[in-house]
Amino acid sequence: MLVQSVIGNLDEPVRLNGVKIDYLVLDRWEAQKNRLRKATEAGTDVAVSLDRGSHLRDGDILSWDRDAETAIVARVDLGEVMVVDLPWDVGTAVQVGHALGNQHWPVVVNGARIYVPVAVDRAAMDSVLRTHAFSGVTHQFVPAAEVIAELSPSEARYLFGGAEHDSQRRSRT
Repeated sequence: MLVQSVIGNLDEPVRLNGVKIDYLVLDRWEAQKNRLRKATEAGTDVAVSLDRGSHLRDGDILSWDRDAETAIVARVDLGEVMVVDLPWDVGTAVQVGHALGNQHWPVVVNGARIYVPVAVDRAAMDSVLRTHAFSGVTHQFVPAAEVIAELSPSEARYLFGGAEHDSQRRSRT
């Protein structure tokens, strides 16, 4: 099955009541591709070919067969994010930035918070901050879905959209 556009999203007033939903499960990197091929949970082969710059969002309806009462819907798993809370101390903030930058992890700075997608072993990420024992700095691991509303669309795309090759760090104060 070829998908060239998104029909709608489950967040919109589209009603799929009584429709059997087959999910196309994507990780955060796959969801940002405008071209990919993957099987749904039920085994349907789906080729996605969207316009350049387009990407799939969680809940996007890719196919809807009203007669067969079936639909294919994208389910995007964003994974986890390490959220680092900084004290209002510029020196500590710079030191934390240096430690995270040395790991080459994509980060978004939003006020006194740093968001880092969990792309390596959690224990390794935890160890980086614990080893430095930064005064007043706390961190926790949370599902990305819980913090995505705190990010602008460009920040979310940077963290979850395969921007691991982008060497620039984004920030918003």
